[in-house]
Amino acid sequence: MAESFSLLLPVYRADDAAHFLKAFTSSVGEQSRRPDEVVLVQDGPVEAELADALASVVASSPVPVVHHVIAENIGLARALSIGLELCSHDIVARMDADDISLPSRFELQLPLVESGLDLVGTGMYEFLDEVGSIVGRRVPRTEQHEIVSYARFHDPFSHPTVVYRRSAVKHAGGYEPLGLMEDYWLFARMIHAGARVGNVADPLVMYRVGAGAYARRGGREQWKSERALQRAFRRIGFTTRRQYVRNIVVRGVYRFIPEPIRKVAYRTFIAGGRGLAPTESQ
Repeated sequence: MAESFSLLLPVYRADDAAHFLKAFTSSVGEQSRRPDEVVLVQDGPVEAELADALASVVASSPVPVVHHVIAENIGLARALSIGLELCSHDIVARMDADDISLPSRFELQLPLVESGLDLVGTGMYEFLDEVGSIVGRRVPRTEQHEIVSYARFHDPFSHPTVVYRRSAVKHAGGYEPLGLMEDYWLFARMIHAGARVGNVADPLVMYRVGAGAYARRGGREQWKSERALQRAFRRIGFTTRRQYVRNIVVRGVYRFIPEPIRKVAYRTFIAGGRGLAPTESQ
């Protein structure tokens, strides 16, 4: 039986108004199965152009919109936690303000959640500012056992693509700030708590790759977040000692290699989804 669902879409001052309008339109009006409501969480003050875009979609949306404004920027994890509390439905779809949902996204994802899964992501196309400029494709693992095993080494979900049950998110403790890794940390805790998970291999979201995308995956701050994440995994028993050492070494090296090499490594082992595939015991 079809269930109602909410779309949770955060925005903040760095988001582009035109990109936001496309993200909203593609995830609501252009969907073959529309969300029953949209929860827009505005994380702090925004410039006039984005404020006008927000007002425009609230006034013209074909489905009800909750526009919640947070007075000061508090970060993505906390903003999403507030947004989840504002959602009227247990099934919640995520979307970012600069990406594009393909028209059949929710039509294909929602039945999997309605059939018993707690968390479902999809594949993605990566594109430059021009929608036709596709530069890559992420192909996720799809089966529970594959996802559980791969999660010990790398995030098996792309955050802007996921649909989940709010009750399963809460059961795992909800979003917690952890540097730049709050989504991976949440999904790992959901898996560790027994969530039933899956992915649609087909790309149902187009992910915008801007300037500096590969640079942001490296550097000292990213390494600090990485180290904190791996320690958190070990603390709750999500990884073994051997897996912890492997992750610190392999993922740590990735953070500090030159950007051109990092780009090649990402394309080879991560974006394709079938590169490095350590087993759960490794």
